[in-house]
Amino acid sequence: MRILLVEDDATLTRVVSRSLADQGHEVDPAATADEARWLWRVLPLDAVLLDLSLPDGNGLQLLREARGRGDRTPVLVLTARNRTEERIAGLDAGADDYLGKPFDLAEVEARLRALVRRRLDLEDEVHLGRLHLDRRTQRLFLGGEPLQLPAREFAVLRELLTPPGRVVSKAALADKLSGFDELLAPNALEAFISRLRKKLQGSGAEIRTLRGLGYLIEAAA
Repeated sequence: MRILLVEDDATLTRVVSRSLADQGHEVDPAATADEARWLWRVLPLDAVLLDLSLPDGNGLQLLREARGRGDRTPVLVLTARNRTEERIAGLDAGADDYLGKPFDLAEVEARLRALVRRRLDLEDEVHLGRLHLDRRTQRLFLGGEPLQLPAREFAVLRELLTPPGRVVSKAALADKLSGFDELLAPNALEAFISRLRKKLQGSGAEIRTLRGLGYLIEAAA
């Protein structure tokens, strides 16, 4: 997942970013409302972690703006404001879930998974041929044995399996895999796909290229 983390506490940002990155996610931090507003518009996001108290504005206003322009990105509000009326205000503004500080990092990741799964109508586990993806543990298995992949190859395969049979454009896939300051070159993406095809031989799953459209993964013929 690509996640926008809107939080002005540098220590908390560092801890949460590291935890989510360890789970294979791409995290784009924003410490101010202005920075978050811009990133929210230009990045291909899967979810937003949103603090309500920002040095130059209110997180609820950011949320209302996003929902007002039709942005349905799942939003998990993280805040020390944990009174019932404030939770209600956040949910009414368009938040999908609410978690008070302090919080458990594992619960943050689990709630994000649930929000994205609900939005895309995804199952926790995907089986395609002999390939098995467990979204809860972020692990891949081939014929029941763990399939170890470099982080970006894993991210490519996970995106293609979200869900299987969905066409993912080259541009969208490159955006998902690129850090904000590091664009992924088209030939690099093709190299990832080529390596994955070799590793999936005999798995009963194959990655297909649809010229002019992108890639999809489906059961091998």
